[in-house]
Amino acid sequence: MQLILRWFGPTDTVSPAHIRQVTHIDGVASALMTVDPGVVWPAEAIEERQAALAEHSLEWTVVESIPLHEDIKIGRPTRDRYIDAWCETLARVGAAGIKTVCYNFMPVFDWMRTNLEVHTFSGSLTAEFRNEDFLKLDVKKGIRKLPVWRGDFDAKSLGPRLAAYDGVDEEQLFDNLGYFLSRVVPVAREAGVKLGVHPDDPPWSIFGLPRIMTNEENLARVLSLNDDPANGLTFCTGSLGALPDNDVVGMARRFGATGRVNFAHCRNVRWTGYHSFVEAPHARSYGNVDLVETIKALVETGFDGPMRPDHGRMLWGEKAIWGYGLHDRAMGAMYLAGAWEAAGGTLEAKIKPPILKAEDCRPG
Repeated sequence: MQLILRWFGPTDTVSPAHIRQVTHIDGVASALMTVDPGVVWPAEAIEERQAALAEHSLEWTVVESIPLHEDIKIGRPTRDRYIDAWCETLARVGAAGIKTVCYNFMPVFDWMRTNLEVHTFSGSLTAEFRNEDFLKLDVKKGIRKLPVWRGDFDAKSLGPRLAAYDGVDEEQLFDNLGYFLSRVVPVAREAGVKLGVHPDDPPWSIFGLPRIMTNEENLARVLSLNDDPANGLTFCTGSLGALPDNDVVGMARRFGATGRVNFAHCRNVRWTGYHSFVEAPHARSYGNVDLVETIKALVETGFDGPMRPDHGRMLWGEKAIWGYGLHDRAMGAMYLAGAWEAAGGTLEAKIKPPILKAEDCRPG
């Protein structure tokens, strides 16, 4: 397993030099955030990002993410040209030596939270989804932009975006995902790239939009849409763990055994009520996800892909992209490293000091 952190590029408040100082970390998940969905990524820009990381002995391990144009998810006739562009970007990523691509199939919104800067866990700040607050949101007034969302959701633009999904239910969304996979999986296989679709966050419908990456049954169905190792999962314990009915440990064991977990996001959440949770520290004493047993399941089923700690709390007044400061993510990475090694796993590191044997340290 290779332990990595997410890096958003030159505008990120956390630098590659800081990331490189975190023990075990020698790779990142990154993306060209300024390129619009449906536009092919320039090969030169991919190379520039790799070169910037290489200066600090970091590799671009995972592309997270190549965003999908909404026409692909809706199933409009225009989707083919946007899928063609996605495939060309995929081929260029593979040619650059990046072997894992994370993406999501969430309509309109990426991950959703109702509150940021919630004071909890000994004064640290964390993010929350509170159903009571969610029900008060008025789409006619727009939705406040959350960190790493690509666009604004003002009142004028949000209505048409939601209306575009009229008639698109879960079955239609599954059909549209199957069509997308039928086009992109052969390209991924040819490029030597493994795909990992990310669970919906939170794993239930919001604003009446269909969401399908929500539970064990649906994840298994996604894998069955295209039975190729290139069609896999990004196994996110925090997203799946937000729904109490999800057996995260059991899912890790089941899907890990298939060899189709191509990327792992490992973080914790604490349930606070119906469709309500806060993002919690990794330790199982703080949240409802048993990360120790989850890691053990991944080790025992042979997971050997990249893993990252995902969102973190904001500590000690750190100013950063919300959820992506350095401090808590570094501590989360160390928790995952300890759990992984305790379960008998080996951490893959590109650069590490030699470990001397006892006889090498004796006189004579």
